[in-house]
Amino acid sequence: MILRDATPDDWAAIWPFLHDIVAAGETYTLPRDLDEEQARALWMSAARTVVATDDDGTVLGTAKFGPNHLGPASHIANASFMVAPAAAGRGVGRALGEHVVEQARVDGYRSMQFNAVVSTNTRAVALWRSLGFAVIATLPEGYRHATLGYVDLHIMFRTL
Repeated sequence: MILRDATPDDWAAIWPFLHDIVAAGETYTLPRDLDEEQARALWMSAARTVVATDDDGTVLGTAKFGPNHLGPASHIANASFMVAPAAAGRGVGRALGEHVVEQARVDGYRSMQFNAVVSTNTRAVALWRSLGFAVIATLPEGYRHATLGYVDLHIMFRTL
């Protein structure tokens, strides 16, 4: 697996799975009807966007990260991750998570906070815990899941 900074040319491979994941309404706090232009602006304009590819260049997943806050709190990073459903179970999420945590540390961030981890996304919660993140707060019924109704939303944190 190759982890690298995303280029504008990667968007064509990211958009289909990003669209499907957001439209499913199970894991992201983005509007389910997010259009491509809005999605590209949100995802590709982050301080840093990366992709995981296989050896032939197929994009398996992506992450974006940058400051969670401005000014005196800009040393706290935030990140978002998406893995193409066809690549699930291949370690893409873990590889992206490890890469982003290390790159954020190298970039000078002191900690990382995830503002919205849906509690029913148990694979993500377990992955983030295994990478040293802790749930520091839970917003009861903070997420309107497409099929489960209102479920809890976690804020997760770790120092770098």
